[in-house]
Amino acid sequence: MAECHPVGFQWVMEAKRRGAAVIHVDPRFTRTSALADLHVPLRAGTDIAFLGGLVNHVLQNELDFRDYLLTYTNAPAIVDERFQDTEDLDGLFSGYDPQTGTYHPQSWGYEDAQAAAAAGHREMPKSGAGRTTPGDTHGAAGATLAAKPHMDRTLQHPRCVYQILKRHFARYTPEHVEQVCGIGQDTFRRVADAITSNSGRDRTTAFAYSVGWTQHTVGVQYIRTAAILQLLLGNIGRPGGGILALRGHASIQGSTDIPTLFNILPGYIPMPHAHPNQDLEAFVEADAGSTGFWGNMRSYVVSLLKAWYGPAATAENDFCFDYLPRLTGDHGSYRTVLDQIEGTVKGYFVIGENPAVGSANAKLQRLGLANLEWLVVRDFQMIETATFWKDGPEIDTGELETERIGTEVFFLPAAAHTEKDGTFTNTQRLLQWHHRAVEPRGDQRSDLWFYYHLGHRIRQKLAGSTDGRDRPVLDLTWNYPVEGAMDEPVADAVLREINGFGADGSPLSSYTELTDDGSTSCGCWIYCGCYADGVNQTARRKPGHEQSWVASEWAWAWPSNRRIIYNRASADADGRPWSERKAYVWWDPGERRWTGHDVPDFQASKPPDFEPEPDAKAEDALAGTDAFIMQSDGKAWLYVPTGLVDGPLPTHYEPHESPFTNVLYTQQANPTRQMYGHRANRYHPPPSDPGSAVFPYVFTTYRLTEHHTAGGMSRFLPYLSELQPEFFCEVSPQLAAERGLTHLGWATVVTARNAVEARVLVTERLRPLKLQGRTVHQVGVPYHWGPNGLSTGDAGNELLSVVLDPNVHIQEAKVATCDIRPGRRPRGRELLRLVERYQERAGIATEESP
Repeated sequence: MAECHPVGFQWVMEAKRRGAAVIHVDPRFTRTSALADLHVPLRAGTDIAFLGGLVNHVLQNELDFRDYLLTYTNAPAIVDERFQDTEDLDGLFSGYDPQTGTYHPQSWGYEDAQAAAAAGHREMPKSGAGRTTPGDTHGAAGATLAAKPHMDRTLQHPRCVYQILKRHFARYTPEHVEQVCGIGQDTFRRVADAITSNSGRDRTTAFAYSVGWTQHTVGVQYIRTAAILQLLLGNIGRPGGGILALRGHASIQGSTDIPTLFNILPGYIPMPHAHPNQDLEAFVEADAGSTGFWGNMRSYVVSLLKAWYGPAATAENDFCFDYLPRLTGDHGSYRTVLDQIEGTVKGYFVIGENPAVGSANAKLQRLGLANLEWLVVRDFQMIETATFWKDGPEIDTGELETERIGTEVFFLPAAAHTEKDGTFTNTQRLLQWHHRAVEPRGDQRSDLWFYYHLGHRIRQKLAGSTDGRDRPVLDLTWNYPVEGAMDEPVADAVLREINGFGADGSPLSSYTELTDDGSTSCGCWIYCGCYADGVNQTARRKPGHEQSWVASEWAWAWPSNRRIIYNRASADADGRPWSERKAYVWWDPGERRWTGHDVPDFQASKPPDFEPEPDAKAEDALAGTDAFIMQSDGKAWLYVPTGLVDGPLPTHYEPHESPFTNVLYTQQANPTRQMYGHRANRYHPPPSDPGSAVFPYVFTTYRLTEHHTAGGMSRFLPYLSELQPEFFCEVSPQLAAERGLTHLGWATVVTARNAVEARVLVTERLRPLKLQGRTVHQVGVPYHWGPNGLSTGDAGNELLSVVLDPNVHIQEAKVATCDIRPGRRPRGRELLRLVERYQERAGIATEESP
């Protein structure tokens, strides 16, 4: 966090100054490690084993916060008798189909009660004849909650979630953690004691993570394991607790809230699939669930459609629901690249990214770019994605020839954030308005200008069209006010549209005001209220000394300006704070309302002893103790009965490329991981194959403070380039001695995808791994470089393959295997021959990988 999120890390240091203990878990010793009370150097790709060991420590020693657990989690829920765990099936859950590499999750549900997932992947079996059958709605919640799950509050039933957890994590002992992660048992116990002693009624512990947890084939399950641990200890929904997803860019959170993702709509509404005869009612019925606030999904969808299509969206035409695109399969970025190579994707927009060096298997990206008809690049600089056709690595090797690349490239200069108005949405869901400081120069334009005027030109070309397929574009609400000499769209007007309007045209104050009859509009239901009372709430800047410690008047947090979501859990079942020290929100019996330091994340007038009617719907079906209001059963899920595609519980699997076999099960890696076989995306053999010895070392990629992601915003700046002038790799003194590497000399790092050269940094910050009776070395590779700019070098992402987490389709970039040798890499076709020799030695097929 100190290395990659230094602005946010100042608050960690403030907490430490006040007495907080800081523990840093990372393969490398970094700036964060130097400032932490304890550094825990685990093996890259083994976090589930480490976190699972902590979960087991809590369960075996009965250190859970029992009152919290019974009140707010599904620990007492009884699971379907058909469910079988990885302990029963040697690393697989029940329902696995080896032919498709996917699960049919109908056996994962509660006994006699189906559940609807809150958000995310939301694949779920449909109901039928009292039992469930495999679902056919990728990205949909499927069956609604038919009944509350059967509960055993004694936690003794063998199929209650609590007992399933105990059995599932029983093998995750300190000895197992040491064997898998390389963490000494004394260090592990020190961490376990610190976390458990700092959790309970009067104390809370927080986890902060970033792409070190997400960029794995089991990345979602990493975070799930942390959630299990935090729920067992009562650290969710309470001040000083939680799991913080650190964001490396100013608005990564914003780009998922109002998504740049292919499979969700604004506010995490699932994208409809290309099912026959699916109208709005069928979509909502399949996806909403009937209980919890997702039971209001029709209001969210209709208000979104009204924001997009205005008067054209009516009840008679299903509010233009048929205008929405439909998913027909995997449309993720890596599938798109392969489709480019196959010739089925003709055009591509690259906005604020640099995939030619910044994405996994950068060569694969460039091969895709070279097979397009047209490419639009909007950026500050002539990044590698814009110039690959004339100076990319494949030009040097002869794999591509400039004259034979038919891609027409349009480079459009972009305005920086300092040159435009708008909002950032950061780590804590906080929308912060930034004002334009200077006007963009020359041809530079904001993203808002580009899309708005592009839309206008497209609509002009379609004007008068009678083709039905053009109506979704022509019926869009697309008349924003403009200002200045460049006709810049007024960003404030866009924020107003996102906030939403009532039937009388006044700004809405909360998503609870949204209706399903078309009388309200809202561009993103979770952002409803950011322009409450006609005031840009995101632009508030009241100094801290003029308001409470919650700082509710500094910008605006979704939803409804709540600073901690699920904060009903900060009070006990009766609505009283767990302790005065940790008081946050509570029930005021005199006022008959929830009150406190924050906006309660609960119906304000619902008392703690409220019990819903059996036929109640949406939020009215939640009891006064159902704090997790977006869940269909109102409970936090220790066990996930629906919504994940790789299992209801986290399980340790080895990374896709690993020098170690899985010591828990014969199932080596995540059985549902997404693999893309291609001649330019070859995978290394498993550790059971003798060919794996050709790539004996582990490497991990990471960021530096001085550079930003793929380098487009930093490698062209003299001061930052001077601070980090060259691409380098980190190795331990032991590895340097073993491979003849010299400090500040050159090394070539090789995988089956490519080979790169880097300056050698010999450092004890990377330590050898000593586990399972042998020593394995790790190599650290920052990924900021490319051939353009002032500070140049090979791209670390050349080394990676494309293999993905099946839930969110993110690449495994934090761990793979490689070889490293002294000296610079070959040039031209000799580079290809070097990689081919490694492939031959490893026994990797010369044709497409399986």
